[in-house]
Amino acid sequence: MTVFPTETLHSSLRGLSIWWEVLFPALFPFFVISELLLGFGIVHFFGKLLDPLMRPIFRLPGIGGFVVTMGYISGYPVGAKLTAQLIEQRLVNRAEGERLVAFTTTSDPIFLIGAVSVGFFQNVAIAPILAAAHYGGGLLIGLLMRFHDRHAPSSGTKKTAISRDGFRKRRPSRISEALKAMHEARLLDGRRLGRLLQDSIQSALRLMIVVGGLVVFFSVVMEMLTHAGIIEAMAEVLRFLFGLIGLPKPLADAGIFGLFEVTLGSRSAGTAGTGLMHQAAIAAWVLSWGGLSVHAQVASLLSKTDLRYRPFFIARMIHGLIAMTLVYLLWGWLGP
Repeated sequence: MTVFPTETLHSSLRGLSIWWEVLFPALFPFFVISELLLGFGIVHFFGKLLDPLMRPIFRLPGIGGFVVTMGYISGYPVGAKLTAQLIEQRLVNRAEGERLVAFTTTSDPIFLIGAVSVGFFQNVAIAPILAAAHYGGGLLIGLLMRFHDRHAPSSGTKKTAISRDGFRKRRPSRISEALKAMHEARLLDGRRLGRLLQDSIQSALRLMIVVGGLVVFFSVVMEMLTHAGIIEAMAEVLRFLFGLIGLPKPLADAGIFGLFEVTLGSRSAGTAGTGLMHQAAIAAWVLSWGGLSVHAQVASLLSKTDLRYRPFFIARMIHGLIAMTLVYLLWGWLGP
């Protein structure tokens, strides 16, 4: 930073611009809304409704369905943020939280379609294959993660009530149970609308400042590593490995940039010029791996809970490999 002060300043401003112009307007509303939905008990309502679906498929309580939906719609790190909130309210246990974070940390559709497909590849027809590989791979990770910590008990399991005469009591309808859960959650929270809105905005702003700081930090780190020649050395090693397995060597640059940051890796994949199928495959890997910048954001959220980072890291690695494989398998059906 002392040797390259101008480049340090420019890279820092570039990271700040990405945060202010892209991440802040995209993520801040979702963070505020998620806090409000938790305070009003609406998350608990949908949790009860989705319980029969989520438990047999993903070994998660129904409330995890809300995290899956919000995570896939709004992108990283919303899934980790919501999971941390559920952990704090003791609505999921550690094993369930680690399963949730593992497969709800995905790119949002707006970034995948608008930025990557249209902006970087300049080919909107690439969007279906990228979406199928990325989100399909995420769901496959969810199915695989159901075996994670398999001996851990499920949260919120209740035995069927039995009356004194030995007959099972008639269970209320799923809707009435959901409404009751929402009402109880609202009473337990107890905050008025004004206070709830204020707390939601303050919590969202604190998280956005952390996200912005990490984006600026990794922008400077990437610039310094590039000027120090370390990025080129890493790319050369990856080119050699790609040559051994038959992948085009120019894709190594996208792989190295994507290792650190999603936007840089996706942009490099779109301009690699090695053939659209191979470029889409490396872009799917970049989107699914998430970059160390996203990993740092998730780790900062998990540090406030008892959730471990290692299952998330392993899931990202597997997700990236699955997404790449799906691009090659589905190219004949969904490729442009």
